[in-house]
Amino acid sequence: MARRAPAKAARRDRNKPHISLRDKAYETIKNKIITCVYPPGECINESLVADAIGVGRTPVHQALDRLRLEGMIEVMPRKGIIVKPVILSAVMQMIEVRVANECFCARLAAQRASDDDIRALQQIAKRARSAIAKHDITALMSLDRDFHIALAEAAKNSELSDILLRLHEQSLRFWFISFKSDHHVSFQDQHEALIDAIERRDPDAAEAVMRAHIEAFRESVARNL
Repeated sequence: MARRAPAKAARRDRNKPHISLRDKAYETIKNKIITCVYPPGECINESLVADAIGVGRTPVHQALDRLRLEGMIEVMPRKGIIVKPVILSAVMQMIEVRVANECFCARLAAQRASDDDIRALQQIAKRARSAIAKHDITALMSLDRDFHIALAEAAKNSELSDILLRLHEQSLRFWFISFKSDHHVSFQDQHEALIDAIERRDPDAAEAVMRAHIEAFRESVARNL
């Protein structure tokens, strides 16, 4: 029996999802940008980042190239790689696109969500309430992303899901920057109202809640940026 234990452990290790060094670098750098450890306008040195993460420069370079394509960083002449500055007009344009797409997503979710989809949204909302009680802002931000991803999945439209994922990833940095009030409580109330509308299969109500939710985000960003 004792001789078979290493083999079992090896099988368990093989079953674990493999995370490439490029993906590790991407997730680490993106999280630091979103949470403003790397604030807007910050210069990013590939060598220093590679040393901090514990990977080579090639994965870091690949990760930064992906983040450039996603609009989180940019290459500036004579400055190198910098975290993309926050320009209010650009943020407002992005929010306009979110209004159109997320309201449509809410309508589809109210029409198409399965019982499993609704339970997933409810579980995320429950964990978010716990994060609010603990004042765990990082966890709350992550749960906000999970909620919108789960909502997009409930809409049963993969093309729309891809669009919303990109928009929401860009929004997270502004969510964190604007986090200077108790807006997370009202946002949580809106999430729960949206779940209720979806559970009642009411597309009009779901769209109205989502529109109010995005407008509240717009107002919070405008006040705090």
